[in-house]
Amino acid sequence: MSTIPVDIVVKGFALSFGLIVAIGAQNAFVLRQGLRREHVGSIVLFCAAVDAALMTAGVLGMAEIVGRNLVVMRMLAAFGAIFLLVYGWGAFRRAVSPGQLEASHGGQALSHMTALSQVAAFTLLNPHVYLDTLVLVGSVGAQQPDALRGWFILGACSASVVWFFLLGFGAVWLAPLFARPRAWQVLDTLIGIVMWLLAASLVSYLVTAL
Repeated sequence: MSTIPVDIVVKGFALSFGLIVAIGAQNAFVLRQGLRREHVGSIVLFCAAVDAALMTAGVLGMAEIVGRNLVVMRMLAAFGAIFLLVYGWGAFRRAVSPGQLEASHGGQALSHMTALSQVAAFTLLNPHVYLDTLVLVGSVGAQQPDALRGWFILGACSASVVWFFLLGFGAVWLAPLFARPRAWQVLDTLIGIVMWLLAASLVSYLVTAL
């Protein structure tokens, strides 16, 4: 029985974790839903599953294909910028309208389908997710010996599962803080800022890519 190549697993985990932890629209949404205790399991599972699928595809040879398809990247950047601007505006509106906030829920509840649709948009319309998973993780994983690529993928996917689980289910520990409408106003303001900053970065990408 062969031993587990711990160094390869850790390498995949560390690379993936370092990329995922960066503040972004997807993480902000998962955190907010975790604080609301709303559809957390489905959202965490979706995020981890998408990351796993993209990183696996990247390691198995998709990195080079996506990296060369500038048209696809530009389209994703355009749709992503629009989506982030609209959602950011919604977050700012919630922040300046205390009457729309409830201390225990932080605004109107999202249906299961709406929550999944929004997290899908945050995930799939962000070109950075493809750069991180397909290109970066994929290119590093593709450099590993054939017999060890599976272990690298396991480590990378484990990082995604661990992070989103902590972000979604660990958020409940902050629930007492967000029992106050003021806390939700601060959170929505921060979310709106993050959304617009990310939208600006996508617009900048589009301008430089022209």
